[in-house]
Amino acid sequence: MKTTPSTGFNLTRRSVLASSAALALAPSAVAHAAPAAGFVTRDGIALKLDGKPYRFVGANAWYLAWLGADADYGDQGRLSRELDALAADGVTNLRVGASAELSPLKNSVRPAFRDRTATYNETLLVGLDRTLVEMASRRMKAVLYLTNFWEWSGGMMTYLSWVNGGRYINMNDPAHPWPEFADFNADFYRSEEAVALYHDYVRAVVGRTNTISGVRYADDPTIMAWQLANEPRAGGGPEVALGNLPAFYAWINGTARLIKSIAPQQLVSTGGEGLKGSSERAEVVIESCRSPDIDYLTAHIWPGNWGWLDREDMAGTDARARSLAIDYVNQHIGFARQLGKPLVIEEFGYPRDGDLYDPSVPTTLRDGFYADIHAAVLADARAGGPLAGSNFWAWNGEGRTRNPDFRFHDGDSAWLGDPPHEPQGWYGVFDTDLSTRTLIRKQARALSEL
Repeated sequence: MKTTPSTGFNLTRRSVLASSAALALAPSAVAHAAPAAGFVTRDGIALKLDGKPYRFVGANAWYLAWLGADADYGDQGRLSRELDALAADGVTNLRVGASAELSPLKNSVRPAFRDRTATYNETLLVGLDRTLVEMASRRMKAVLYLTNFWEWSGGMMTYLSWVNGGRYINMNDPAHPWPEFADFNADFYRSEEAVALYHDYVRAVVGRTNTISGVRYADDPTIMAWQLANEPRAGGGPEVALGNLPAFYAWINGTARLIKSIAPQQLVSTGGEGLKGSSERAEVVIESCRSPDIDYLTAHIWPGNWGWLDREDMAGTDARARSLAIDYVNQHIGFARQLGKPLVIEEFGYPRDGDLYDPSVPTTLRDGFYADIHAAVLADARAGGPLAGSNFWAWNGEGRTRNPDFRFHDGDSAWLGDPPHEPQGWYGVFDTDLSTRTLIRKQARALSEL
């Protein structure tokens, strides 16, 4: 999830290709054997499950491994209840965090999956094991991301701080206004040491054996896909982003090949936002997803964060925001068709009425936005298009902040879908949001009847 503006730059397709000529892609060296039963596969522009089209209503629930941990911050009973509630609503696909780096950055989640050493947090990894076992029992599929461009789970800035003598920039630091954080962070792709540490973690997690089921992650059909990161981008400002494109593409392509070498039966995607994470340049979206080891495109939609929706005049700007959102969906359907790959709208969010956070506040405008996204998925499904599904951001379930300021405080273990850097209750769907849950159930039924 992002909360910052995007800046475009003047870039042509020719200049992108010239800047990355040295990275021209050869066919993947990984042998892609026919997957076993139960794995989600790609067939042209379609995702399929056991030979049938796989289309889904999904959710983001990044914190499930923390719930599943056998620790004072865990709550395994709640993990089961949350999955039961989601399954009852017809949700079959969950995007879950499989990484967090122990970080000096403000608002970064703790505990983390790893620190600078190669001794990873086994308690939290077992929490992920348990999450996958519980999801499998409910026939859910998981999308697991392996680091974060943003600060709230440590992410790339933390990797950089481990190899550059401890230097870092906090997001939203007034002394370092946008795009300084994103520009600094993008040094990650050019740091051989930082990427090597990240790749060590990728190998460990993708190659892990589940301690509860005894099944290798790479052999587990519960895992639909691995994602390189949450919302990777080449930089914040245009000059930095353009200069980083060769390194950015090399990181994408190299990491995707690495994952496929370990887990050839599972899908890989970048986890990118689409245009807004690509300096609003179509050619960057296309090039970042061109690799044969990237199986499908992703898009994220945040009208309230991108200035499409005036959060101080939600009613007056709602129609415009929703119209722009559908235009954004349609643009990415076009990119998917151009590449001949599927598309997932894997993050979309809208504030509660009045831009308030309490669960008692209505979700009238949010429900309209959700209905639009669901309608777009359904229409494309009926047309045989590439849009396979959507994951709303995010499931709060029975989580409730314990703080009257609606902010995440150190040591919190309430675990909401709203990450630690954002107001708790801003975008998440609570278990009491019955109108929103009714829309989710309706969409699940409609897709199942196709």
